[in-house]
Amino acid sequence: MEINTILNYVIQIAVLLFAVSVHESAHGWMAEKFGDPTARMQGRITLNPIAHIDPIGSIIFPIILAIMHAPVFGWAKPVIVNPYNLRDYRRANRFISAAGPGSNIITASVGVGLFLLLKRINIGILANSSGFEVGGLILLNLIIINLYLAIFNLIPIPPLDGSHILESLLHGDALYNYQKLKPYGFIILLLVIYTGVLNIIARPILTFVVSILLRG
Repeated sequence: MEINTILNYVIQIAVLLFAVSVHESAHGWMAEKFGDPTARMQGRITLNPIAHIDPIGSIIFPIILAIMHAPVFGWAKPVIVNPYNLRDYRRANRFISAAGPGSNIITASVGVGLFLLLKRINIGILANSSGFEVGGLILLNLIIINLYLAIFNLIPIPPLDGSHILESLLHGDALYNYQKLKPYGFIILLLVIYTGVLNIIARPILTFVVSILLRG
């Protein structure tokens, strides 16, 4: 494996740890706003990745993907929310669930703005016509990984954040029938990933954003 490739995967894993830390911290922060201090008490409202690392999802799985020359992806320990502490549970569940992917979208947006600004003043982004300096590589991965994480989590399949958002909006028979999917959520999710549906959803968005970054 070439040094540049190793550097790229090291950056991807570091960015992934940051992205999942932002994601889980946002869940905990929003839960606290609705009355549940559990995440704060457990030290989960922090950008320190040590507080959020899941040994398999945050370390082993991303390293395996890197070894396989695949895009790095993973997950962190989920933030624990005590529903009995929440004010207006359905509304709280909606906002707490949306806070994770929402924080990743905001992080990616900041990355886009910073990338375009540094590119405009020609500092630390493009090394030449076919490559990036380290700063550009970090920002590019920051944008792509945060967007991918947001898109993935917004899919309305249990137990992803999107499923909690949709569940908080449903009532009556629609809610009852949707909740029947929960025991099969993981299997459905694996099918979505294995069949390439996730990439079909994510690729147009990521391609559009990258085209904006590289334009001009």
